Amino acid sequence: MRIKLRRFDLRHELGGLGMAAVLLLAGALAFSFGVVQPLEAKSRSVAARLANARALPAGNSSSAARQLGELYAYLAKPEQTTDWLAKLYAIGQATGVQLASASYSAEQAGRIERYHLQLPVSGSYAQMREFLDRSLAEIPVLSLDQMTLRRESRRDDAVQAELKMTLHLLRKPQ
Repeated sequence: MRIKLRRFDLRHELGGLGMAAVLLLAGALAFSFGVVQPLEAKSRSVAARLANARALPAGNSSSAARQLGELYAYLAKPEQTTDWLAKLYAIGQATGVQLASASYSAEQAGRIERYHLQLPVSGSYAQMREFLDRSLAEIPVLSLDQMTLRRESRRDDAVQAELKMTLHLLRKPQ
């Protein structure tokens, strides 16, 4: 009973504003322990990982240069762009895929040239798979970037596709 009277006295002595201050202080402590301290721990963890990453060697620039040299060697093929396009057309003919008119755009980045091809094609699903398998296997500098397939009806065996492919070539020194 005595404890209840003391609590009542504290409430009475502090008044409404004092009790609001006590509650605000309790809320600030809860926020500090529940939010601020975990965020500080996370910040220390990230700072330690960043310090470790900075302490590592600079990424073996000789290894990066070697890898870049290997990429250039891989892309250095004697065929020209027109040779690759003729091969792509021949693969389409051999697999039964009908290639409609294609469009392309060229892009140069350093020593690498990229020819972005948009090929509307049609054929059966099996023909499309064979065309893609053979194209990517026989043209090592070709990548398939995007493929959109559609059929006119469920009963139709023919599939229309929009293929977005890229030829990656090493620019010849001039």
